[in-house]
Amino acid sequence: MNIKRASAQDDWAPGWDAIDEAFEKKLYPGQTPAHYGTEIHKRALFGGDAYLDGYSIYHSPNGYKHILTYGMTELYVEEQSFGGEWSRWGYEMTFKLKEESVEQCLWAIDMLSNLARYTYTREAIFEPFQYISGNGSSIHVGVESAITALIVVSDTEAEGIDTVHGKVDFIQLVGITQRELEALKADSAQIHRLVENMKKDNPFMVTDMNRTRSYL
Repeated sequence: MNIKRASAQDDWAPGWDAIDEAFEKKLYPGQTPAHYGTEIHKRALFGGDAYLDGYSIYHSPNGYKHILTYGMTELYVEEQSFGGEWSRWGYEMTFKLKEESVEQCLWAIDMLSNLARYTYTREAIFEPFQYISGNGSSIHVGVESAITALIVVSDTEAEGIDTVHGKVDFIQLVGITQRELEALKADSAQIHRLVENMKKDNPFMVTDMNRTRSYL
């Protein structure tokens, strides 16, 4: 059935469609997100250094922007991948940012692009309850903030999906302070307590670049 449709429909993008359905129909029905696509000639497939095909930014009724990547999984028809257990790397990345406008979120697209490049070039995936060190400065380059690193959790709202190429999870990046990072470096098991403490005040695990309080 899938192969027959692929032959009949040249522009079918089953992976992309499945991701859209998870967000546009289930989480944000009736909402058209701001979408940013990478230029085709800049994509790694064509010799460039862009490893993602695009990003969507949704406005959550809970007061934040929900950023989603496209390209960590198989988006287009890849017949030899039909029926696989996992679609490519097995996840797309999300980031929830406490900002009023889409324009204030665009820096995060560069950050997610860098994380995608790391996975594709190092063949190293990100998983929930993992921390990602920065260089000690704000994750928003050029803007002062106590948020200097990231942790990974399962997206607090988007559930994993099944696609023709295999399963797709949604992993959420969450900004943390340098103090929290140092605590995790000393004892990585503390990440569970950090997540638990953060969720008490911030159940959706939204990154607030103005946060200075430490949860560890």
